[in-house]
Amino acid sequence: MHGLGNDYIYVNSTEYPIEDPSMTAMAWSDRHTGIGSDGLVLIGTSQVADFSMRIFNADGSEAKMCGNASRCIGKYVYDNGLTDKTEITLETLSGIRHLSLFPDNGFVRMVQVDMGMPLIANREQVDTPDGRLHEHDFHIDGKIYTGSYICMGNPHLVIFTSDAEAVDIAHIGPILEHHPLFPQRTNVEFASVREDGKIRMRVWERGSGVTQACGTGACATAVAAILSLRTNRKVRIIMDGGELLIHWNKSDEHVYMRGTATRVFDGSIEL
Repeated sequence: MHGLGNDYIYVNSTEYPIEDPSMTAMAWSDRHTGIGSDGLVLIGTSQVADFSMRIFNADGSEAKMCGNASRCIGKYVYDNGLTDKTEITLETLSGIRHLSLFPDNGFVRMVQVDMGMPLIANREQVDTPDGRLHEHDFHIDGKIYTGSYICMGNPHLVIFTSDAEAVDIAHIGPILEHHPLFPQRTNVEFASVREDGKIRMRVWERGSGVTQACGTGACATAVAAILSLRTNRKVRIIMDGGELLIHWNKSDEHVYMRGTATRVFDGSIEL
């Protein structure tokens, strides 16, 4: 399945338990010798929510949260008859997320995820005295990249630039991901505000590299844009794989993400 091109392999772990998901993620994610994906997502039961989610990146590392994967799980559990509810809860390593499903002719096409409240300070993820990083300059190859830290369950460095298309993210991304300021590494977004108010964003994902889209990254980019008065509280983020509507609700300070979820194929593989 994929959310705007951010593709993962989804396994119902209640039927098919995987003993070593980290190694399995690396093997299956290889686009030449495996299935090919940005990682592996395990759907399971939960004591505190309707379902649970574990995410393993293509490099085997475990992620705490993924917005695109959350939407795909909503579609998976509904389309496969695991629930008939259109409002469900999902347990993640970043807490419980609420999903609103929008079926069309029996299949979910669109999902909205309550991504919770963003954090702008976390000393575990940012090596500064107060755990904050706002409009910080990074000097790389003679150029300056100015970025701010936003946490949406996982760390993000959002960099606004005049032309996100022109950035060599395959080169700059890993340098920033492994920067000493980020002890847990970080996701990196390069964003440009367009004349129509939409934001063009490209992403380097921690543990996966260049991906077509990143749900938490889109949320982090929207929050950074709103905090810096670049846009209002409801904005569309355009990524390589498509568009998400992000709304940072003023009443509860939660970030809501709405977008599509797409099934590509079902199959079997020897484990």
